[in-house]
Amino acid sequence: MTSPSTTLSLVDTDPAELAVDAVVIGLHSQNTDAETTERIVNLADTLLLASGAESIAAAFDGRLTETLALLGATGSPGEVIKLATLGTITAPLVVAVGLGPEPTGAAPAPETLRRAAASAVRALAGAERVALTLPVPDDEDAGAVLRATAEGALLGAYRFAGYKTRPQPTRRPPVAAVALHVPDASDARAQAEVARATVVARAVARARDWVNTAPNELRPPSFAESVAAAAREAGLAVEILDEQALAAGGYGGILAVGQGSGAPPRLVRLSYTPDTAGGDAASKRVALVGKGITFDTGGVSIKPAQGMWEMKSDMAGAAAVAATLLAVAELKPAVAVTGYLPMAENMPSGRSYRPGDVVTMYNGKRVEVLNTDAEGRMIVADAMARACEDGCDYLIETSTLTGGQVVALGKRVAGVMGTTELCQRVQAAGDAAGEPTWPMPLPDDVRKGMDSEVADICQVNASMDRAGHMLQGGVFLREFVAEDVPWAHIDIAGPSYHSGEPTGYWTKGGTGVPVRTLLELVDDIAANG
Repeated sequence: MTSPSTTLSLVDTDPAELAVDAVVIGLHSQNTDAETTERIVNLADTLLLASGAESIAAAFDGRLTETLALLGATGSPGEVIKLATLGTITAPLVVAVGLGPEPTGAAPAPETLRRAAASAVRALAGAERVALTLPVPDDEDAGAVLRATAEGALLGAYRFAGYKTRPQPTRRPPVAAVALHVPDASDARAQAEVARATVVARAVARARDWVNTAPNELRPPSFAESVAAAAREAGLAVEILDEQALAAGGYGGILAVGQGSGAPPRLVRLSYTPDTAGGDAASKRVALVGKGITFDTGGVSIKPAQGMWEMKSDMAGAAAVAATLLAVAELKPAVAVTGYLPMAENMPSGRSYRPGDVVTMYNGKRVEVLNTDAEGRMIVADAMARACEDGCDYLIETSTLTGGQVVALGKRVAGVMGTTELCQRVQAAGDAAGEPTWPMPLPDDVRKGMDSEVADICQVNASMDRAGHMLQGGVFLREFVAEDVPWAHIDIAGPSYHSGEPTGYWTKGGTGVPVRTLLELVDDIAANG
């Protein structure tokens, strides 16, 4: 496991005089209509320096945009152009990062700056100290903008240690220190935003590390111990149920999925209790549930071999919930938060559960199994039922539940299902964090097709096959939520793992989605109940 080694600080010194390895400035593409574009002769006229770069531009005698244009700069989002300063300013390098078209407001959207900061910091790997002088508005949006920039810088510096036995000559170390230029480095609100961003980025990195760990090193018992050790160090209360305790407690879903593996299943419960001085909000109880399938072969209903290696990420929901609790322990919101992490390895063997089995779940409902590859809903359902039994005012569950989520919404947007009002709050939190979700329905006809002739419910809708598979998962989970509990299911099958090249603040591998959404939501509940 690795934690972010990059440090973050504030600075208000003139950017042109900062003794750093590189100064990062923002660059917009000009908003021009087609007729104006045809009349442009000088390419520099298509570029616009973002606020914060004024002293840098002055040092270049107004020719900075012209020089950047000659180097091919367009100002498109995430584009990074490096320019040697040759003594023009103190830093030896000025780096222009694209922010897209000039915004109509005072500053670009927080998500634009989050991605830009990440792109710039990642491109400067190997540098010791970097300064970011990106736009920070002088209004009520300043906090959100600064938070986003700080998060982006730290997430862009993320690097998984990996397992290579020899040093890679082209693999330069992450930037050691990032300084964010602000009008007043001593401003308490700015300092608070940077402190929070550091905690959040550390939590996201922790989730990414767990997801990126090789599955032979993170089977249910070792995953449970890794989470428990980090949680105890953070001051959280920890409970681990092993296979004997799960059997005694009646956790049929978790046991059924885990029985095919030589590494037995676990249920980890993490608890944060706020200071009772927090008032009414401190009495609110939030339950977070995360799916922890440490590897998913599909069981008897085995998956195709192609791409199966990515199934090491099938525990991303549990990783996100565990990381969220670690951040909660540091941020100390005025709301009680409990995390439930059911963990199992879905393997084919002579002990595996089978299509046709009837499983008695934690809440007593009996489920007819039709597809052992729909295992996530089995373990999560037990944990959700336990959370409701313990008592909670809000129940939020997240899991890499269905390939149907990727088909419907792609790799960036998670699906959210459940109680309408809570789903709306999840969506708002995701928008603020840059982790978008989209509400999906729970149709009655999908539930009707899950009626079983021999049990209370079928695990999937056999008549629909994989059609509406994301909805089938949500409909199934609804059966395990107490009627009076607002709940939301966040399907992160796509956004939890990035298999392509690095982009924005995503590196290849685990993304840490939806840690930042969950923390935004906890903040919202702490503030508004």
